Amino acid sequence: MTNPSVRAKRGGLRALLAVMASAATLAGCISPISGKDGLYTKPIGGSPVVPNPTPYSDALVCMGRYAQLNNVTAPRIAVGRILDFTGQTDEFGSREVTQGASLMAMSAFAKAGARLVERFDTSVSELELRYANNKLIGEDGQEDFRKILAGSVPGSDFYLVGGITELNFNIRSQGIEAFVGDVRPNDPRTTSGLRLFVMNVGLDLRLVDTKTLEIVDVISYQKQIIGREIRAGVFGITGTVLVDVGLGERAIEPLQLGVRSVIERAVLEMAANIYGASGPDVCASAFGPDGDFLSGTGVSRTGDFASATGDYATGANGAQREATKTWHDDKDKSIRQALRGKQGR
Repeated sequence: MTNPSVRAKRGGLRALLAVMASAATLAGCISPISGKDGLYTKPIGGSPVVPNPTPYSDALVCMGRYAQLNNVTAPRIAVGRILDFTGQTDEFGSREVTQGASLMAMSAFAKAGARLVERFDTSVSELELRYANNKLIGEDGQEDFRKILAGSVPGSDFYLVGGITELNFNIRSQGIEAFVGDVRPNDPRTTSGLRLFVMNVGLDLRLVDTKTLEIVDVISYQKQIIGREIRAGVFGITGTVLVDVGLGERAIEPLQLGVRSVIERAVLEMAANIYGASGPDVCASAFGPDGDFLSGTGVSRTGDFASATGDYATGANGAQREATKTWHDDKDKSIRQALRGKQGR
């Protein structure tokens, strides 16, 4: 009969070997010496790029289609600075709220079919103008310099400014926990818990007539954001084996997506005012086959923009932009066969 101490030593040795094998498996993913491709390891992931819509993106596209089908002339819109006025930072000193609210507003107006003019970052245009004014920029195939023509830059009809004005953490939280088990020490015990908490983000935007500086529209919106934590576990002793198993999930609605949502809702309401739309009822009209305003139009929730080399009718490529497989070297067959010399997989 084997000595119990010997059995214990053998069990400990097997556990040690299992840990070492696991460590070796993990180490196999990373090499201390770079391979022929110059990499120590290959990064995980590789999911395709997909659209980033909010619950209001379809309505924005619908508003753009409404303007087109009713021959409403879309105004030129300039988006100014939409700043973070909450002043809140995390423990590392980084801002809690995105600093890209202006960019989100531009994307929202593009989805709504507005004509955008750049006023947010004109540094390159100003430098080009300075070079042209000094006769340093020449046109392709010509020895002459670029001419500066009066009136070549279109002006805006309206501009959007404002800011993110609220970020309130933990407006309310609640939870419940349970522990169930027998009083005898060897019997299993179970634990479970659920926690919920709610926060919110708010913004204030204003639309200004560029020529008169009259504020023609003001909107203040807020959105609540929810987070949850779920836990469950079992603890017990079976013979000489200790069992401790836990399972849980923690999730929070994306804060920055919440910011995008309130911006898109605000832009949607302003666009409806500009276009003279009565409200959501305009989307009930039969814009396409079976009443689907997206069907057969090539319009997408990504912001269906005209091609730089063609007009809107021929340059719209919304359906291609929104397709998940397009241009992805693992999913798009046409690109997979030619990209970087690959002949398929």
